Amino acid sequence: MLDPKLVTLLTICERGSFTKAAEELSLTQPAVSHHIRQLETELGMRIFYRKRGEILLTQEGKILVKYAKRIMGLYEKMHRDLTAAARQMTTLRVGVTHTAESNLIVEVLAKYSAENDGVNITIVTETINTLYEMLSNYEIDLAVVEGRVNDPAINALLLDTDYLVCVVSNHHHLAKQSMVTINDIKKERMILRLPNSGTRNLLVSHLESMHMDLADFNVVLEVDNIATIKDLIRKDMGISVLARSACMDELRKGKLTALPIENLSMIRETNLLYQKDFEHTEILKELTKLYSVTARLYQ
Repeated sequence: MLDPKLVTLLTICERGSFTKAAEELSLTQPAVSHHIRQLETELGMRIFYRKRGEILLTQEGKILVKYAKRIMGLYEKMHRDLTAAARQMTTLRVGVTHTAESNLIVEVLAKYSAENDGVNITIVTETINTLYEMLSNYEIDLAVVEGRVNDPAINALLLDTDYLVCVVSNHHHLAKQSMVTINDIKKERMILRLPNSGTRNLLVSHLESMHMDLADFNVVLEVDNIATIKDLIRKDMGISVLARSACMDELRKGKLTALPIENLSMIRETNLLYQKDFEHTEILKELTKLYSVTARLYQ
């Protein structure tokens, strides 16, 4: 049984107050406070302090919460695995970035689930940093992300090599060209991912390497959802720089045009991440093989 004191701690952190945590847990506020005092006594540390009416974690409290999340994740994973075993099923929770959501991986996961009875897959879409945290806390089993990971506790399996392209509507005047230049792009209305997205960071870093700044471009919209960006491009509301893999379906069906950008070779990896103790290694091999086969169909 999961220690209810840890549940109380995590609920306080999530809700931001003892009162709201008490409401969610159907406890009295004194009971919530008692749980925290018990934890502090057991561990010989202070968990929270108050500043201007706000409750904040001490440095020791932050460490405690990190491990409490991991314990909670393992506990919930245990229940999922036990339930799956009783039903003779395999359950997988896969996290994907917003870019990967428009990638082949979602189609591959759907195909794999359809072709393998007894395999149930749940797909979660989050930012890269959130997916790293979820994977570390065993809240997800696999994560599909762009770029490399420098965590020795996490294994990475290369799925694909991707690159950024300039994406325009088929009716746009640039669509007639074989490639575009930076100056071409500067003249256009740009629709970009939100700051700190992997796609945007890659673009910004390459511009900086050429002593250029994104502020020199006419960015008129910032959108987190790639499907929305592609829809706006099709309606000639602007152009964008996106991962080619995020536009594979539209390119195959002739709905959009993707052009290389002169002097900008923005190449990156798409990796499948998993914990070192992940048990279903045969699934990893089958997924990478199916991904490769599916990718060839789109070429």
